[in-house]
Amino acid sequence: MKSPEFPVTDDHIHIDPVNGRGIEAAKDFFRAGGTHLFLVSKPSWSLSVYPSSTVDFTTVFDTTIQVARKIEAIGIVVFPVLGVHPAEISRLIERMSVQEATKIMKAGLDCAAGYIQNGKAVALKSGRPHYDVNPEVWTASNDILSHALNLAADLRCALQIHAESGPCTDIADMAGDANFPLQRLVKHYGSPDTPLHPSLIANHEAIPQLARERRLFTMESDYMDENSRPGAVIGPKSVPRYTKQMLRYGLITQEDCFRIHAETIGKVYGVTIRL
Repeated sequence: MKSPEFPVTDDHIHIDPVNGRGIEAAKDFFRAGGTHLFLVSKPSWSLSVYPSSTVDFTTVFDTTIQVARKIEAIGIVVFPVLGVHPAEISRLIERMSVQEATKIMKAGLDCAAGYIQNGKAVALKSGRPHYDVNPEVWTASNDILSHALNLAADLRCALQIHAESGPCTDIADMAGDANFPLQRLVKHYGSPDTPLHPSLIANHEAIPQLARERRLFTMESDYMDENSRPGAVIGPKSVPRYTKQMLRYGLITQEDCFRIHAETIGKVYGVTIRL
């Protein structure tokens, strides 16, 4: 296989060996020209885990780390991102109070923080529901997100958030309260209008213009790797394919590629991207 001319990093991807294509999907990313990826832990229910204590989250996180090691054996550099999906609260309150669910989700984030302290992961994941919830759940979700922001500030690591569409300006205010830098607060499935760091879906129409403006952003597939939803959100080949396509048509330059996939990643996550 021809050596890549520049790094290609997927900022948010899932690889699921139980419910999806697993390592075969990672191989697709590699063969398409992908070099680095941020492997994000899946919601606990995806792995048939239904948390009632902190210990239950270790199963989810340990599985993610195990998958990361298998992907690395292909030749891809993997950066694990661990945390608690904000939709967990809706599942948890089916069998407990909102207060109990909040406590468990915060404990799950504390557990994830331990993996980062031990060098097993590079960033936290949190957020709030992207769908309508009642005021009590919304308030609790923002409380959980604030906890994640404070943890990330203490750890000095990046935080990826899953939230509703739009700029999420109030989350920038929450970050300020936690003394957490906005350039390390990643809006997964982001948009150019956010004050947070936007991680854009690889086929986002604004990428060429943002590159010309030298705006800082990253690219992701948000590939879910679920056999029940093949190719959702977009496939594992998407980040390398769209990057190469834009380069081929002169919509971005090779300098842009290095800035998007290496320099910006380094600034956000504090990691070094090299071929």
